[in-house]
Amino acid sequence: MRCVVRFPAEQRSTFEERVTLWRVANFDEAVRLAEVEVREYAAAIGGEYTGLAQAYELADMPGHGAEVFSLMRDSDLDLDAYLDAFFDTGSERQRAIDEH
Repeated sequence: MRCVVRFPAEQRSTFEERVTLWRVANFDEAVRLAEVEVREYAAAIGGEYTGLAQAYELADMPGHGAEVFSLMRDSDLDLDAYLDAFFDTGSERQRAIDEH
């Protein structure tokens, strides 16, 4: 499950995308459990659940290199514009990876 939490601030909110794993029989149960968990998580750390929940069914049991989430989106944007619009807006909280 992918859920989004908002941390409101006076001028600019921070949003956290979280991916959690649930062993359940169907998407509805996964959504129900994930929404309970994300509401508790958000409340515990001063955030709020945005209502965005996306489910992805794993093809195999998670292991080394397992795909745990996938989202496909159609776009007319070129590569750089697409990455800037959705993944590299300049406001992400991320760190550089040490390359050895």
